[in-house]
Amino acid sequence: MTAAAGAILEAAASAELFGRTGTVLRVQGEFIVAGGVNLRPHELALVDDAAGRPLAGECTGVSAGQAHVALLDRGTLKVGARVVGTGQGMSVPLGRALLGRILDGLGRPADAMGPLGFVRHAPGHAEPPHPLAREPIAQVLGSGVRAIDGFLTLGRGQRVGIFAGSGVGKSTLLGMLARGASADVTVIALIGERGREVRDFIEHDLGPGALRNCVVVASTSDNPAAMRLCAARTATAIAEAFRAEGLDVLLLFDSLTRVAMAQREVGLAAGEPPATRGYPPSVYSMLPHLMERAGPAARGSITALYTILVDGDDMDEPIADLARATLDGHIVLRRSLASAGHYPPIDILGSVSRLMPRLASRPHAEAARTLRELLAAYEEARDLINIGAYVGGTDPAVDRALELLPGVNAFLRQRPGEVSDFESAVAHLAMLAGQDESHPEPILEAEIDAYPEETPEAGEAP
Repeated sequence: MTAAAGAILEAAASAELFGRTGTVLRVQGEFIVAGGVNLRPHELALVDDAAGRPLAGECTGVSAGQAHVALLDRGTLKVGARVVGTGQGMSVPLGRALLGRILDGLGRPADAMGPLGFVRHAPGHAEPPHPLAREPIAQVLGSGVRAIDGFLTLGRGQRVGIFAGSGVGKSTLLGMLARGASADVTVIALIGERGREVRDFIEHDLGPGALRNCVVVASTSDNPAAMRLCAARTATAIAEAFRAEGLDVLLLFDSLTRVAMAQREVGLAAGEPPATRGYPPSVYSMLPHLMERAGPAARGSITALYTILVDGDDMDEPIADLARATLDGHIVLRRSLASAGHYPPIDILGSVSRLMPRLASRPHAEAARTLRELLAAYEEARDLINIGAYVGGTDPAVDRALELLPGVNAFLRQRPGEVSDFESAVAHLAMLAGQDESHPEPILEAEIDAYPEETPEAGEAP
């Protein structure tokens, strides 16, 4: 018996057998079509494999008296095998006993620390808070990253996307946020990652100190698509439970793109028509629903940062476009900056926090705007500068940008193990913009070390 099947076998044993037992009519890889069993969408089921071992699955749809079931376990199946409905949907363990633990997609321990302590359970599927029940976002969340605090200020309950190609520095930036953000609890979802990357992130990017106040939910790329989707719902449900206690939760989600890919597998297997780049319609309803579950509620908040893996660094691919339209801001990581040793490789001009104008003080907002204008002037003249064709004095804004650029770049660069204080970051920004000459010595570029470079995704060019 598999672990996933064992978690729901008791429910199956107590279920009414009339209308709850059927047979496999068709097998399509990790998906089956069952007949004679009355399953509801999102209901868990048990499917006997060729050796009579029960495998767990989730009903993804019903049509013409047949149920489509996505397996949560891997095994050898055959037509005619027994299918048993449990009468129950997915449930998620909740509570303070989860802190410091690493869980799988169904919320079971994946570490070596033994069973969970006292926990309660709640459904993994939930509705977002009512729009009018949400508290306005009015408090700043210090991220611990100077570039974000200074130019892309975040609020408690804001939802932001981190857009980047493979191997640019997403995981390292998430580790910095997990260690440095001023949140009560951090929930980290690692979905579709390679097995090696999960351990590397936990041991190196996160570290044992930060893990004590975190819950990590991991479902690697070798897991069935349905299990990866369960991991997304599990991590979100755990964050919701901490928010319901009145806590400010940080949800770090890596990656939203792989969740979309998992839903694409499930949707196509269930018979949905493919649309743009093969994504079926369910992807475009499931992702906004998942993201809307984050944010502020009547009490407590979930500040969510979702990584979006842009295909070929194409910022207009469908999932990136959907996320950018749904979220409250976007942080773009540029490969050219990473290649130049500039970490975190945040493209300030290409990134935006939609709530910063509301959250930042007037001097802070003016300093950020001044430096953005100078960076934009430099970018416009970059080609002329690089070939030596720019003549000093031609454009005062470019001259000023060239003068400030070393200090701005030093401000934007930060070592992975360094945590920046929000007030200090704002004060340094004001000093760079010429608003405050009384601040202590500025950051020196020589003091900044480069990140360890990330390994590109398997099968993708660096």
